Amino acid sequence: MAETSSPQAEAAGRRKEVIGMVVSSRMQKTIVVQVVRQKGHGFYGRVISQAKKFYAHDEKNEAHVGDFVRLEESRPLSKLKRWRLKEVIRKAALAPEAPVAEAS
Repeated sequence: MAETSSPQAEAAGRRKEVIGMVVSSRMQKTIVVQVVRQKGHGFYGRVISQAKKFYAHDEKNEAHVGDFVRLEESRPLSKLKRWRLKEVIRKAALAPEAPVAEAS
């Protein structure tokens, strides 16, 4: 018998993805990403921002603070890590160095 793939079956097997900003990259092969979601308040209807931090595995240490990244859900890698870095969407712009005044 040939297997038939339905659109529902493909969607059910996909891993979740989130996009957020890297807030810490001090650990080896681990980054902390803050994801901000906006939702309407149940009663008042006002838009509320909700932030959550995710620990993600970064095998090549390619993400740095301020970068926007896409994370993919994975199996548990440690006590807190349940996500894996999929791609770096936008690198952080480096702040220009301030000139140092020399004392004469």
